[in-house]
Amino acid sequence: MDIAGSTPARLTVASHCAHGEGVLWCERRQALLWVDIDGSRLWLHVPTDGATRSWALPDRPGCIGLAGSGELLLVLAKALYRANLDAAAAGDAPLALVHLADVEPHEGRTRSNDGRADRHGNFVFGTMDESEDKSAIGAFYQYSARHGLRMLDLPRAAIPNSICFSPDGRTLYWCDSLQPRILCCDYEPGAARVGASREFARVDLPGAAADGSTIDTEGCLWNAQWGGSRVVRYRPDGGVDRIVPVPVPQPSCCAIGGAGLDTLFVITSPQGMDAASRAQAPESGSLFEAPLGRALGLPEARVVLP
Repeated sequence: MDIAGSTPARLTVASHCAHGEGVLWCERRQALLWVDIDGSRLWLHVPTDGATRSWALPDRPGCIGLAGSGELLLVLAKALYRANLDAAAAGDAPLALVHLADVEPHEGRTRSNDGRADRHGNFVFGTMDESEDKSAIGAFYQYSARHGLRMLDLPRAAIPNSICFSPDGRTLYWCDSLQPRILCCDYEPGAARVGASREFARVDLPGAAADGSTIDTEGCLWNAQWGGSRVVRYRPDGGVDRIVPVPVPQPSCCAIGGAGLDTLFVITSPQGMDAASRAQAPESGSLFEAPLGRALGLPEARVVLP
């Protein structure tokens, strides 16, 4: 166990997002993608040459998925879209979007939040309560080209996060960030069916909350912990294996990428921080990285789009 000796994350891109989230690695583009929820932007960074770009979006994005076609699945606050990133990246054109499905159009209190492609061509995401009450009214959905949106029979959540899948795609991990634990359940992608949820791991740092996660080649789960200034690697049995310090208080999501699939990338957020806290952590909202010492990254699963 390498808890004390982990290399702290260092600044990669000073993106200064209003609310950075949803980072993932695209091995085809050799690039990182993430969203700024409150800033309504999509970001792209290529580590090999340092090129960084961003695009304005018509609404706040919750998360993104890579499509097998090379396009993106873009999950905005109240709708899903197909996005032609390659065409936009080739010039100065805006990001062209094609509407796919509405999300809870008659529920004004919710917006889309965390999500990730499963390993069978579908995309799973959750909706969260935006009101001050933060009630457990959020739901979990699977999107597929064949069936569109199907609700998953998971417990309702106030702030759904940590959505990711085991290497074989048969276990779904998730959490409600208001609870100090990460859950998991059996997952049948074809039927959009889930088993009973069970506790996978507990967040043991007071004031920290489980946020976005990713799974590595060894079946370990890496979780960015909001308010904890850290990313924690949990073994498949839920035990803590490694803690990577992050020099800002609110890591929000993580991904493993780089040419050797051996680098941990962490996006962060200043959302809710007061002026004094922002002054102490001025790079909040930026992208950070830490070397892992060996190839642990799994290629990101891809969504089949209609």
